[in-house]
Amino acid sequence: MPVLSPADAVQHDVHGSRFTAYVAPSLGSAQLCAWQLDVPAGTPGLEHRVSREEVLLVLAGTLQVTVDGIGGQVEQGQVVHVPAGSTLLVATGDRPATAWVTTTAGLVAELPDGTRFEPPWAR
Repeated sequence: MPVLSPADAVQHDVHGSRFTAYVAPSLGSAQLCAWQLDVPAGTPGLEHRVSREEVLLVLAGTLQVTVDGIGGQVEQGQVVHVPAGSTLLVATGDRPATAWVTTTAGLVAELPDGTRFEPPWAR
C-alpha cells in the first residue's frame, strides 16, 4: 500500500504561499493531484482562472476565498468546490491557514494579464 509522508513530498514556494505536493504525475499519479497549501498571515492572494475543478478543504485557520466574484470566509473543516473555468482568489487575514487541495492532472492557471501558469505540483 503506497503511503506518503512529508519526506516524500515536494515543496514549491510561489506567490507567497507554500504548495507541498504529495500526489501528481511527476510523483507517480496517472490522473490526480493533491497538495497541502500553507498560506501565511496577511497574504493577499493572486486572482487566477483555473482550467480544472478543484476542491479545497481547510485544515487550519481561516481562508478568504472568492470564486467568480463571490467571496467569504472558509473555516477549518469547511470545503470549497471550485468549478473548472472559475476565477479564484485565496487570501488570509491576520492568521495563517492551511488547506488540502485536490484536482486532476494538467491544471493550468491563467493570471489576469493572460499569462498561463502550469503549476509544477499539478504536473
